Amino acid sequence: MRRAGYTTLGLVLLAASFAAGTRWARRSAGPASGERSAVAYACPMHPQYRSDRAGDCPSCGMRLEPVREEGGPLAAGDGGALPAGAVRVSPERQQTIGVVLGVVERVTGTRTLRTTGRVVPDENAVYPLLAGADGLVRTVRGATTGSLVRRNEVLLTFFAPEFVNAQISYFSGLETAARGATVDGAERFANNLRNLGVSERQLEEIRTKRRIDQVIEVVSPVDGFVLDRKASAGLRCARGFELYRVADLRRVWILADLYESQAPFVRPGSKARVRFQNRELEARVSRAEPTFDEAARTLKVRLETDNPGFALKPGMFVDVQFDVELPPSLAVPADAIVDSGLRRIVFVDRGGGTFEPRPVETGWRLSDQVEITRGLMAGEHIVISGTFLVDSESRMKAAGQGLFGPVARDPICGMEVDEKRAAAAGRTSEHAGATYYFCADECKKRFDADPARHASAR
Repeated sequence: MRRAGYTTLGLVLLAASFAAGTRWARRSAGPASGERSAVAYACPMHPQYRSDRAGDCPSCGMRLEPVREEGGPLAAGDGGALPAGAVRVSPERQQTIGVVLGVVERVTGTRTLRTTGRVVPDENAVYPLLAGADGLVRTVRGATTGSLVRRNEVLLTFFAPEFVNAQISYFSGLETAARGATVDGAERFANNLRNLGVSERQLEEIRTKRRIDQVIEVVSPVDGFVLDRKASAGLRCARGFELYRVADLRRVWILADLYESQAPFVRPGSKARVRFQNRELEARVSRAEPTFDEAARTLKVRLETDNPGFALKPGMFVDVQFDVELPPSLAVPADAIVDSGLRRIVFVDRGGGTFEPRPVETGWRLSDQVEITRGLMAGEHIVISGTFLVDSESRMKAAGQGLFGPVARDPICGMEVDEKRAAAAGRTSEHAGATYYFCADECKKRFDADPARHASAR
């Protein structure tokens, strides 16, 4: 019995020694490699809440995330807390949705600005043909809208009761001038005929033949195209009625569309290349100020060019190219920018498949590049393709966190706060000209108690 008791006691002492040694070895070795830096858990929405074990946040119910020993969050690729809207996308999913990364570059030199333009007649070479008196259109010779007409070509004949009396007065004036009297009277009566719409050719026939014509012949004043025709046989019209509108198209204008950010690169006198139907012409920017098109929200810049062979027709659309000199600036592909109308964001690669939405400010836009005036640095990697799908996931995550608009950080707890919702709930404070937003009334009260201290620690 005594020997059995000694044996049992020895086994107990041996087991205790083994357990103590194992515990000491674990303590000396520290945490396992997977937990080497995760000694506490914090809420991504309320970083001030800490726990020594995994679980859910008692305030918002979000899953607690591991944090490092020094108290900071884990890196983006290690499963730590992320800024509002940041998303992790696995390499497989990146390939599926077509995510392509690019680098923010500093550009300079000459670039080509491409836009569209519309051909319009030169306003200085447009001739409206008006009825000089109340009367009746007798005949129309066949020129229609778009027809090419020649100078002094008869377009229509027009009967006006005043025409006969005006010719009789003109004959009387000619006879008076022939007897050696002043010719002013004859010229005055000739001007009356011109005011009725009589052409110089018909006036010369009246003077030489001394025969009364019954109708006024309305002729084209130039070689040009009929832009509009309102006359038809049998039409009764009043004085001032527009019968035809004819334009000389040997020289035309082109109205090119430019965005406001592009306008400074195009100056009066600048040259441009106009391309249409496998042809190319050179145009020059007019000195006239650009006009604003409310419907298209663009500036209309006027170009002037010759029109050999009348190849350019009014209303035709053409491609316009300007060669512009760029100052040194940061630029990204236009597809990299997500423009919601209220703000513009670019998704920055933080490594480990994590993309963070970064608000940016933009400048000029040329071709497929956009200038970045604020928000990015040269050399940063950004998403340049697949941004729409990345943005969709970002918005879904932000919505799950209760964030729908511009985001601010609570200066008390560090939580990301939707500015519009905080303002609607009255959880804002002003200090030193700045606005601060809060996630809860308690944070606002703490800030208002000592705003200088909390603002400086922001």
